Amino acid sequence: METMGCPMGGGATRLYSTLGGGGRSLPLTPAHLARQNPPPEREPQPSSCKDSQGPPQLDPDPLEQQLLRECEEALRGRPPRFHRHLVPCGDGQRGPGGPIRVLQWNILAQALGEGADCFVRCPPEALSWPERKYLILEEILTYRPHILCLQEVDHYHDTFQPVLRSLGYGGHFFPKPCSPCLVVHGNNGPDGCALFFDQSRFELLESVSVRLSALLIPTNQIAVVTKLRCRATARCVFVAVTHLKARSGWERLRGAQGSDLLAHLQTLLHDHRHPPGTTGPPDAAAPSLIVCGDFNAEPSEDVYQRFASSPLRLDSAYKKLSRDGATEPPFTTWKIRPSGECCSTLDYIWYGRDSLQVDAVLDLPTEEQIGPDRLPSFHYPSDHLSLICDFSFKEER
Repeated sequence: METMGCPMGGGATRLYSTLGGGGRSLPLTPAHLARQNPPPEREPQPSSCKDSQGPPQLDPDPLEQQLLRECEEALRGRPPRFHRHLVPCGDGQRGPGGPIRVLQWNILAQALGEGADCFVRCPPEALSWPERKYLILEEILTYRPHILCLQEVDHYHDTFQPVLRSLGYGGHFFPKPCSPCLVVHGNNGPDGCALFFDQSRFELLESVSVRLSALLIPTNQIAVVTKLRCRATARCVFVAVTHLKARSGWERLRGAQGSDLLAHLQTLLHDHRHPPGTTGPPDAAAPSLIVCGDFNAEPSEDVYQRFASSPLRLDSAYKKLSRDGATEPPFTTWKIRPSGECCSTLDYIWYGRDSLQVDAVLDLPTEEQIGPDRLPSFHYPSDHLSLICDFSFKEER
């Protein structure tokens, strides 16, 4: 995977200053930056998935190495991260431009984790933001995705945007109109969806914030849709991130929200090929499409079926993990609340199967790895698991 663009100079200082805010400050000594022996409780993690079959991985950027070291230091004494492996898919033949790594993750809003979500088996200390933010950043830096699609982001402006900008990412954030975080005492503002992209790999063409509707009535759920151009191939890809209505009993609303998002995507893709105000034949090169999100819906729900049968010809990347290639994973979230234990598949990475192929997906931890107290925990910062997929463009016909 290609090394991400990274402005140097004062970037490292800004990075450490940002992460130090609101938490313990870590020493910026040469000994700290060159630490060779991490604590035995927490082994250093690779900056890319070495288990995958594919082209050699480049060494991480020095600024990324510095941040990874700070993460290790901040998390000293915590249990190690889950050991997960990138599972190759297909015939191993990659398309033009190299792999595109996409990360989908509901990272758990800090205000909800400490307040309304009530994870009864999770120690309060495990939810402390000064350390939990390092777990989230460590996960991102370990896999170094080109595109990040995040939900329940309530520390965009003070953490994720400045840190990821220092690492070469551009970003777009759209908060929920009536975020439940705002009723939690000591909140950090509304939560919402954030979409980041590696600027050395992609050029931003357009970004749209969407407030999803149901029967023409605006709802509290949202999406961000970004149009990117791959610098290596000049091909365009639309990437959407969304977070649909949660809880049982809202299945029809989720179905309507999904239909609204699909309609927005169809319009954007149509306008790409038939720009308003132009005449003549359409653009011959159809853009690619990736849709990530916490759909709060099992595969049996109507909204899943709407995406699976859409005219956009979408498929779910994580079905590739199953033996038959047609079954979703048994879970993407596993938590214990006062109402009981919930083990569900709610998170998805959809892609346009006519223009993209799946080269690899990151496997999921086992029940034994997750542990009896489930998620979140001292070794994992969210109640949802990150999903990671390597795509490549198919050859144009």
